[in-house]
Amino acid sequence: MVPSGVTAIMAQEELAGYLPFPRARLTVTNSRNFGNLQAMAEKMTREISAGGVVLRSRAEQWWMAAIELPQQPRPATPDAAKPAARGAKPTLCLPKGLVDAGEKPLAAALREVREETGITAELVTKLGDSKYVYVRSWGDRQKVFKIVSFYLLRYKSGRIDDVTPAMRIEVARARWLPLQDAAKLLAYGGEKEMARRALDYVTEHPDLASPLAHHPTRTVGSPRKAPRR
Repeated sequence: MVPSGVTAIMAQEELAGYLPFPRARLTVTNSRNFGNLQAMAEKMTREISAGGVVLRSRAEQWWMAAIELPQQPRPATPDAAKPAARGAKPTLCLPKGLVDAGEKPLAAALREVREETGITAELVTKLGDSKYVYVRSWGDRQKVFKIVSFYLLRYKSGRIDDVTPAMRIEVARARWLPLQDAAKLLAYGGEKEMARRALDYVTEHPDLASPLAHHPTRTVGSPRKAPRR
């Protein structure tokens, strides 16, 4: 989730829903001036994050884990955004977060998935990196060059949305989305692209679908009903 003082390098419509949390997390990229972005990045503070596109095959359909951001930011945060209007469309994004000191990006992605969604997953492949620049809306207000590595992951265990009370300040709800609809439902451009890549991958690798024996509670029919776990 990225601070509210994000630079104009990102499209204006992609800024909606950003929350001013000190831990910068949310991604959007696709800068039209990538050469300039690289030159600027050499002079900036850098942040490295990682996230996951977690898939699960149920009822002959692929589902993707996503998180819904809280509509109100933390009250004590400076420059807090105004509360979202009642009935506002939820902001959906992928689980992700900063890579801790000494931590590998993949380990960070797996950890963030577990913390923000309540499920554990395993690596399938790396999908790519998302790069952008934002301006910190707290403290030194420095420009920060951020890289977010995204991994395609497969569900192993756990119940979706089984997160700690402390995590509710960052995650209103975690839920399954139909992978085929994910690019339309996610809020930010860089994450939409990762969802498209994930869909392309499973289309090209039909053997990735988990065997029926791995899902003893699977119910035939109702393909649009999301798994409860």
